[in-house]
Amino acid sequence: MAGYFDENLFLSCDAAKRIYEKIRALPIIDYHCHLDQNKIAADAGFSDIGELWLAGDHYKWRAMRLCGVDEYYVTGGASYKEKFLKFAEILPKMVGNAVYYWSQMELVQIFDIHEPLTAESAERIYAQANAKLATMTVSTLLSRFGVAYIATTDDPVDSLDAHGKYGNTNVCPTFRPDKIYAMEQAYLDRLSEVSGISVESLDGVLEALAARLDFFVSRGCRISDHGFERFPKGYATFDEARALYLKRDALSAEERDRLFGFLLVWLAKEYAKRGMIMQIHFAVIRNNNPEKFKLCGVDSGFDLIGEIQSVKDVIAFFAQISDDERPETVLYTLNDTNLASITAVCGSFAKVRMGAAWWFNDTVEGIRRNLQTVAEYSALGTNFGMLTDSRSFASYVRFDFFRRLLADYLGKLVEKGEYDEACAISIATDISYGNIAKALKL
Repeated sequence: MAGYFDENLFLSCDAAKRIYEKIRALPIIDYHCHLDQNKIAADAGFSDIGELWLAGDHYKWRAMRLCGVDEYYVTGGASYKEKFLKFAEILPKMVGNAVYYWSQMELVQIFDIHEPLTAESAERIYAQANAKLATMTVSTLLSRFGVAYIATTDDPVDSLDAHGKYGNTNVCPTFRPDKIYAMEQAYLDRLSEVSGISVESLDGVLEALAARLDFFVSRGCRISDHGFERFPKGYATFDEARALYLKRDALSAEERDRLFGFLLVWLAKEYAKRGMIMQIHFAVIRNNNPEKFKLCGVDSGFDLIGEIQSVKDVIAFFAQISDDERPETVLYTLNDTNLASITAVCGSFAKVRMGAAWWFNDTVEGIRRNLQTVAEYSALGTNFGMLTDSRSFASYVRFDFFRRLLADYLGKLVEKGEYDEACAISIATDISYGNIAKALKL
């Protein structure tokens, strides 16, 4: 019988265990996250496990709110110890939730603590973890998990001063131009300031964005990212987009959507010119609790799964771009109700693939569903594998979490005589490391 969080976690057959042994120690390429590059550059330490876990991890914040914990102990003024003790009280209630698995895996893999975190064990675990954490910094954690590459999330106007190589980890920027779509004058002025290019016309905006793209590439950027609720329903021509930009403060919803469509297609073609990967995250509704948005701000755990994405709108986007002009593109949907339909789109347009189970879906069953759907409707062997999408330096257990589930999925096929074990090891290696390493030209 398997022990509590032992070495066979999720590995339900012998073939799965053998496959996992071949991929467990592969280097980590975290090609989408929200880590603070300044903390990496400074090799920051942590006051206690409360800070490591609860300073910015909105997954854990949301778990606490689900269990009725007052905001004072979540993002409020309580000490990190008080926050940790409150989190310990609620963790057993999160059975089956990814937060439960990740938290216990973090205790095992970072602190060598193998007992469940509960209200009863909290003080003891707090002391044990802090004794080990006293000798740890950001670089210790990155080294322990074998993190070779981190792509942070950066706005086109960011300076990128802290990006570079730290120890064995390359920290590179990701071009995330979401703010441009709002067409707010203060942001446009900032874009003009950092690029040295007037943005009075759309031509100037595009020139400024291109200049910033070139700057990002010069600092190691190989990947872009976009996050929005849904794909555009219309696409302005260049001349139409120029006219719409000039009246940007008085656009109808349809006009704003058409201008968004123009910019998204234009950026995609610019990425292709520079050999960059384009990530698209969609079906997300952000900042849903007005009261807590005022109190906590953005990225605090109040974003939610959006409506089902129209597959016709996804198709319409890719139809705007020829194969030669299309960048390598990775799709992530927060609403995976029609995951099969969206995944099937990858077979109709070159250089398009389905991404990892994202956010609310990076659970045990969400990852299994993603693996099976991509396998059945696309080509699992071309998948880019896991990423953290995290603000926590403890989150690298998520790669082990994914690799175990991947090995188990493939191992079961091997055990049933449906797949060759050597092939399973080969594609597990590609999915866990090789495919994204090749795509990023590492």
